Amino acid sequence: MTTFDTLADAPDLTADDYIVVGVATCFFRDDDGVHELKVIEPIPSSALEALIKGIPTSYEIAAATTLGALIAGDTPQIPASFPADCQLGNEFAYRCIASARTYKRRPEATAHILPGDIYNSFNYSTERKRVLNADRVVTKDDNVKQHAYTHQKL
Repeated sequence: MTTFDTLADAPDLTADDYIVVGVATCFFRDDDGVHELKVIEPIPSSALEALIKGIPTSYEIAAATTLGALIAGDTPQIPASFPADCQLGNEFAYRCIASARTYKRRPEATAHILPGDIYNSFNYSTERKRVLNADRVVTKDDNVKQHAYTHQKL
């Protein structure tokens, strides 16, 4: 997979393109237990529309800004309105570019949060924890049980 580091790698986008980034509460598991992290991630248009409708989410706040404000040269920028203990998510620049494309395709989604505004009325919940380094272990119990006559001609 190709990763984008700057806006020069995405000729279809400009620094003025709309994007929403949010602060999500995630968790990291290590030998000492589970630790809470605040992660800054871009929110695509379809996810934003679902979050605005009130589904439970790990996002506490979101800010609407421009792509140029987040990706200045080779260094991603954290919005000043976000808490200081936040960190950028994996492949932040690449995901910002992909997210900005969703707003270009669906410009009506930009009406939910105006550029420069902060939105903090999400249905915030950490009941279903987002563990960043979780390993999915598949067992025989995960197999779908089929009826005895599934593969027989009757």
